[in-house]
Amino acid sequence: MDLKSKIILISGPTASGKSNFAIKLAKKINGEIINADSMQVYKELKILSARPYPKNYQKIKHHLYGFNSGKINFSTGDWLKYAIKKIKEVKARKKTPIFVGGTGLYFKALTDGLTNIPNIPIRFRNKIRALHKSLGQKKFYQKLVNLDPNSKDKINSTDSQRSIRAYEVKQFTKKSIHDWFQNTKSHFVKDDFFKIYIDYPRKELIQRINKRAEQMIEIGAINEVKRFLKLKIRKDKSVNKAIGIHEIKEYLEKTKDISYVIEKISIKTRQYAKRQSTWARGNMMSWIKLPPQDLNKFIKKIK
Repeated sequence: MDLKSKIILISGPTASGKSNFAIKLAKKINGEIINADSMQVYKELKILSARPYPKNYQKIKHHLYGFNSGKINFSTGDWLKYAIKKIKEVKARKKTPIFVGGTGLYFKALTDGLTNIPNIPIRFRNKIRALHKSLGQKKFYQKLVNLDPNSKDKINSTDSQRSIRAYEVKQFTKKSIHDWFQNTKSHFVKDDFFKIYIDYPRKELIQRINKRAEQMIEIGAINEVKRFLKLKIRKDKSVNKAIGIHEIKEYLEKTKDISYVIEKISIKTRQYAKRQSTWARGNMMSWIKLPPQDLNKFIKKIK
């Protein structure tokens, strides 16, 4: 198969080997790699966000990694503007753009376009989150369906993230999020993309996640968090959602030991991987699903 004319998208759950696969692919088709992970854009978190190693940057050109300050929130809309610009730059050099990451909303914005939903104040959003917490997902979902009947067939009853988003949009704008979506257009057509999802078996993925949590501590995650905390970044900034900051902070405050930190990071990462898989099942049906044992076979087939 000939992929040089395509925009290649590589996704999969955290710790599934996306970056290594992307580098092998980039070497084969003369590509350049563009980040599609919402935490890897922040310069302060190199280890906790599992950003690719600098030695890989020397082999293949990488874009949109570690360039934004954690003091400044970075939205999906911000990323999309940069992504479109990078596609043009890479193609102008007669190279193939290869997007790699685990942030489903980034990929959806690129392939389907981004809705022009007005910014919803953080206080309003927090109010909806508090309501969700007090009711629980089951009752909250029923409340959402009553408020916005369109959501019944379009949002899974167990998907808390999308339920909260749909509720806050309808409540704030008085218009269904699904109506906003209908008026959305991408800068590209479907044939421009070649989409690959690395479908890792859950049991093997858990082992990889556990191992990576230990490695993060070994290569300096504690010192990274020390430096991060000294910056006194406001708690409402998105960078604070990174898994590991809170756990390592507890260790530095001597309230938890290091084995607890590793275990807690592993658990939270496994939960995140599960959410990514749930997103993929609902939003990435058209993607080619590749198990890890088929990745090298796939690269060999490429012209």
